[in-house]
Amino acid sequence: MSDNYARPQIAFHWLTVILLTIAYAAIELRGFAVRGSWQGFALIVTHFSAGFSVLVVMLLRLLLRSRHRSPAITPPIARWQKGLSHAVHSALYTLFIVLPILGLSSRYLSGRQWWLFGIAMPSSDNPNPVLAKTLIHWHETLAPLGYWLIGLHALAALFHHYFLKDNTLLRMMPSRRIR
Repeated sequence: MSDNYARPQIAFHWLTVILLTIAYAAIELRGFAVRGSWQGFALIVTHFSAGFSVLVVMLLRLLLRSRHRSPAITPPIARWQKGLSHAVHSALYTLFIVLPILGLSSRYLSGRQWWLFGIAMPSSDNPNPVLAKTLIHWHETLAPLGYWLIGLHALAALFHHYFLKDNTLLRMMPSRRIR
């Protein structure tokens, strides 16, 4: 068994990092654009498109997790660390599947025109603005949790690498194959 994750798992992990950075940056920068301007439009389409891409990539990552075993951490970590790791990973996967579903569903149900990658998407023939508003409320309420989970995940990887000196971080690095 390899000491690294499979190459597609590594690639999709880092693609997720890039897509989440784009999605979060686009929505945070939206406040600097004049409402109704092309810049605001570009940022919101970028946010929707990156969010949709996160959903697709996270589903592919779940499929890959079911097909590939996680490489062992050496030296082995404490049982409580393994449990906490599984909890954080479960929360990350859940959040980054649920958030795009909430956001995209709210757009569909709003009855207003919306776009992915610059392409107009369908809207509901029977819009439900109340449900759309509820879904976007949950999307906006849960989204900040992503900052905390991503931060915790990154800090844990760095802690393992620099303080525990195990191979946790190296298993997910694209350019270094552990022998």
